[in-house]
Amino acid sequence: MRKKIYFFDLLRVVAAIAVVLIHVLGPYREKLGDIPDWEWMTVITFNSFSRWAVPVFIMITGALMLTDKRPIDGRYYIKRRFGKVFIPFLFWSVFYAFLSAFTLDGINFNITSELLFNLPFHETYYHLGFFYYFIPLYFVIPFFHWLVQNIDIDKTKVLVVLWLLCSALSLFDVDTFLNSDILLYSGYLLFGYVLYQQRWPRFGFLILSCVCMLFITDYMVISESFANNEYTVGSWLSYKTLNTALIAGGVFVSCRYISKKTSEKTRNNLSFVSQYTLGIYLLHPIFLWPLRHFDLYFINPILSIVIWTFVATGLALFASWLLSRSSRTAWLVP
Repeated sequence: MRKKIYFFDLLRVVAAIAVVLIHVLGPYREKLGDIPDWEWMTVITFNSFSRWAVPVFIMITGALMLTDKRPIDGRYYIKRRFGKVFIPFLFWSVFYAFLSAFTLDGINFNITSELLFNLPFHETYYHLGFFYYFIPLYFVIPFFHWLVQNIDIDKTKVLVVLWLLCSALSLFDVDTFLNSDILLYSGYLLFGYVLYQQRWPRFGFLILSCVCMLFITDYMVISESFANNEYTVGSWLSYKTLNTALIAGGVFVSCRYISKKTSEKTRNNLSFVSQYTLGIYLLHPIFLWPLRHFDLYFINPILSIVIWTFVATGLALFASWLLSRSSRTAWLVP
């Protein structure tokens, strides 16, 4: 059994909370001009400062799976790695397709049938889009696993730098054959592996770059939105761009440092929540459904976002824990 790595627990927990935060504030992004400017700008800052969450999940996968020295067993890999994610994805895709049929105007199962028909190509609910670029990475991981076992870490770093250059082209909308989803998302696997495998001497530079990119990203989204008089993001909030990659890298190494300063009790609490982060990801929209459909937001957007983020996260955590208690339902929240 591999030694427990506590900073991954911290990473998973903060990333899960960030994902819920993004989905809670979603309706406010389009309210430019409808709410006071300072409130809208604060909402957008929350949004801009949270876009690293999904890339961090991919980086954790790369760090864990690529550092495993054991040869990949095909049957085990398909059943316990790929299947552990793919089967719950299918179940929850069908579940949310039916949930989408329930609207304020009544129940419309035509929505469900259309969503299920398009399931192979498009998510049935907004948060499930993650799996359409995460699941294909399972076909890349065996190749990367072989690669990192057969080249030294310096060559792997060169690959990461080349990937960062590709992500810079993506940020500025330079269209090349390198601007493919599978390339730009799979780079996070190697990025997580390298940051975990070896301590680069300039981690401070990476953290500084992270902070700078956070504020640059936020400024660009806010300024372009005001210039166009509507919410405008360009490529700044994409997961496939240099700014997001540097922010995710900074968060990754920062959590590694912070985790060393945490108490044993905090580590145990983080470890408990970390077990259910995929469940939190899958389940939290259930608890946001009434919030969005019945407009249960408070008058103050900031207060509303903070409170509902922790309410939805807590309820999703509790529901995930309940489902995990039975062998008949534990596979739903792996």
